[in-house]
Amino acid sequence: MAGVGRTGGLPAVRPDLTALVGYHSAQVEVDVRLNTNESPMPPPAAWQEELAGAVARIDFHRYPDREATALRQALADSHGVGVEEVFCANGSNEVLQCLLLAYGGPGRTVALFEPTYTLHGHIARITGTDVAVGPRREDFALDLDVVAGVVAASDPVLTFLCSPNNPTGRADSPAEIAAVADQVPGLLVVDEAYGQFAPSSALGLRAADPGGTRHVVVVRTFSKTWSMAGARLGYLVADPEVVAACELVALPYHLDVVTQLAGLLALGYTDEMNERVATIAEERGRIAAAFADLPVESWPSDANFLLFRPVEREAVTVWSDLVSAGVLVRDCSTWPGLTGCLRVTVGLPEENDRFLAALTESLR
Repeated sequence: MAGVGRTGGLPAVRPDLTALVGYHSAQVEVDVRLNTNESPMPPPAAWQEELAGAVARIDFHRYPDREATALRQALADSHGVGVEEVFCANGSNEVLQCLLLAYGGPGRTVALFEPTYTLHGHIARITGTDVAVGPRREDFALDLDVVAGVVAASDPVLTFLCSPNNPTGRADSPAEIAAVADQVPGLLVVDEAYGQFAPSSALGLRAADPGGTRHVVVVRTFSKTWSMAGARLGYLVADPEVVAACELVALPYHLDVVTQLAGLLALGYTDEMNERVATIAEERGRIAAAFADLPVESWPSDANFLLFRPVEREAVTVWSDLVSAGVLVRDCSTWPGLTGCLRVTVGLPEENDRFLAALTESLR
């Protein structure tokens, strides 16, 4: 077939994909896993019991509700928006993929500002979308002049902000997000995977100016504060036209009946979620205070993790020492703009104690 090379008798992978590396994090058998920003606490026992009882009543021989109507309505009610403004999918990553399938593709460009969440650029490239990249400031805050320059040069159909930003931890202020929203020609996608930990949300911007922020899309997940990383559930809040575009490219029945049910029932446990956020924020502060007494450089965080850089030892050596002590953190030392950095998820108090003790020993 013309234009299709063969490797070992099989068609070659698309040429634009050959340089990509799949997204993954190291999975090592250790006592303390603090590398993937999961909640250190399981969902409430009452939720698990309620879900188990509801699952027993599911008609598994029937397809799930393709529109996820009950879940979307409950999310819409929780955010004070219409059901037509909510789209749900298998984790926030599928939400991002649907946005890029609908609005990206060959001849189109997205803009992002590194260091930031790797999958924004990765999924864009998978969909054949060009990626325009601008740097953040040394403190990892947005540089609005850089944003303006990248946007003017690339005319992006989508501009991504991650707030709080993964892996650096800082949340963008409402004024910063509003300033970017005023500049971008296409959609502004604010990824709030860690939004419940932050002091503000771009949802407030949409609520304050619904007509002027039709192009602002807010993406959320149940993986973090809802303790449901294993369920794979994410959603966006956006203009109904954006929701319709995502529905156009989503596979039929893409959100299974158990996941829909799990998310719907989880929304009845908001108080428990808020208690977990408060507990993790307190532990985050304790770790940050401990960093101040160690030979590391660290940055303020509005999320459930902290970024730090050992100043007297190589990051990979410290990472290995921690693994030997039974603690796994994320090695970010080769990521753009993060030379020598490691990232630790805030765990349970006893897990954080293990981490700090092992880090202190490694840095001696």
